[in-house]
Parts: sequence; structure tokens; C-alpha cells
Amino acid sequence: MFDAKWFFDLEKQIYDLGIACDAQSFDEIKQNLAHPRRFSPDEFFDMCAYVILAGGFSQKTAKRIHAKIIECVHANGADFNVLIKLFNNKNKINAICSIWNNRKKFCDGFYSAQSDDERVLYLATLPHIGKITANHLARNLGIDIVKYDVWIQRLGVLYGGNMAFFDKINNGKLSPEIKKICDDMFEKLSKDTGLPRGYIDVVLWKSAQTGLIKF
Repeated sequence: MFDAKWFFDLEKQIYDLGIACDAQSFDEIKQNLAHPRRFSPDEFFDMCAYVILAGGFSQKTAKRIHAKIIECVHANGADFNVLIKLFNNKNKINAICSIWNNRKKFCDGFYSAQSDDERVLYLATLPHIGKITANHLARNLGIDIVKYDVWIQRLGVLYGGNMAFFDKINNGKLSPEIKKICDDMFEKLSKDTGLPRGYIDVVLWKSAQTGLIKF
């Protein structure tokens, strides 16, 4: 495990199963990370809405709800009373309405930040975008960053070989020790494969989440 052959075998299985996607296809994610581009305010909103909706749901469910929300908003604007009928979560719908109504300001704020670190911190200030969600959103916007969710933390602990760290896995508060192990894992795999950490992250996440990697 944790070498180039292992990684590329996982990647092939994901493509063969037809599940190589997040908010975007894996090919799009790889392209955005290799050659970052500026997203429009509408595209920025779409990405924000996806990560807001994805929390707590399967990807299949999140993509279905996201498609309905995006179609409605782009056609009619962000009307809370309409959107809440499509997805009955007041906090998330309020956040989606706020981001749509301020999408140019939020998009410009993101791109005016002077470094990737500052951009990620900025994303974490947006409505209903927490620290881990900010990493997810940043990656989808082309920043080569890792989303340290529970699947990646579990893989990091497995990579480090100290099973006692499993007790420190926390999706709300990332342990510095686990972050260091995960970063070491991504550094090795990036060196072995020549791929961006953000792309390695999404492949490993999908592999763990779908059971291709057994714990």
C-alpha cells in the first residue's frame, strides 16, 4: 500500500466503476489543479452550494439535490420559500441564498486574497462553510489542498502505523499529529505519482468511502 502502483490501481477501479466524480469529474479536478483558472461568480456559487449540500449526505444524494437547487436558482434567483420546498433545511437554504445574493462580492473576495492559505481562510468565513468544508471547496476551485475528512484521517493513521491515533480522529477538530501523518502520506504519494495532492486526496477519499480500501 501507499505506493504509485497501489494508487493507480485504485484510480483505475474508480474509473472502471464510473464513479470518478465529486462536484466535477476527476478529469476536471485534475485539470483545475494543474492549470488553475478563475471561476465566474455564478460558477463560484455553484461550487459553494455543492459543498454546503454535500455535508451529511451521500454523493449521489448531494448531486441530485444540488442539480435541482442550481437549476431553480439560475432560472428564478434565490427565493427561500421556493428552495425550502426542494430541500427542507433552513440553515443550508439560508446560506445558499446568501451566497447567491452576494456571489460577486464573495468571489472577488476569494480571488483578492494574496495566498492560497488566505483564500482557504476566507472561504471558511462564508455562510455554512466550516474549516474542513473550506478545504473541500478550495480544492474544487483549483487550490492544491487536502480535505482532512474522517476517511483521509483513517488512511493517515493506517499509513503512520500507530493505531492508537484512531482515537484522535475527529471530523470537527483535526489533530495536529494526524494532520502531520496525512501530510507525510500525501507528500510521498505526490512524489511517487507526480500528481497534485488535491487530486490524490479525491481519489483516496472516493476509494475509502466506497470500500475499495478496507480498514
